[in-house]
Amino acid sequence: MNKPLVLFVCRHNTGRSQMAEAYLRLFTGDAVEVASAGTEAADAPNAGVVAAMAEDGIDISAARPKLIDPAQAARAERVITMGCDVQGVPRIDADWGLPDPKGQPPERVREIRDTVKAKARALALELLR
Repeated sequence: MNKPLVLFVCRHNTGRSQMAEAYLRLFTGDAVEVASAGTEAADAPNAGVVAAMAEDGIDISAARPKLIDPAQAARAERVITMGCDVQGVPRIDADWGLPDPKGQPPERVREIRDTVKAKARALALELLR
């Protein structure tokens, strides 16, 4: 049996989508395939996001932004955008409507992280039913 694939999409795949990928993977283990991608190239995850995740015990420092793969998006059971204006996504099943952590002070990045964590936990519970 194939595992369901959840794909989180953002513009640059440097913040919100990286957090969502890490948390959903944490909450679902091997039961769900999880990926994230962006619609525009970027070099590295947002340093503030990496720091906020490290505070919560998750190291995403080695994560690298990836461009969306249309075949992967087509195969995904869920395609979830983060609240950014993205172009070229074949379909969007949900949008989490999150503010961009880029350029935000650490306390605001933590708030966004905690919202992502709560949404990922709720999604995990739904998927693991």
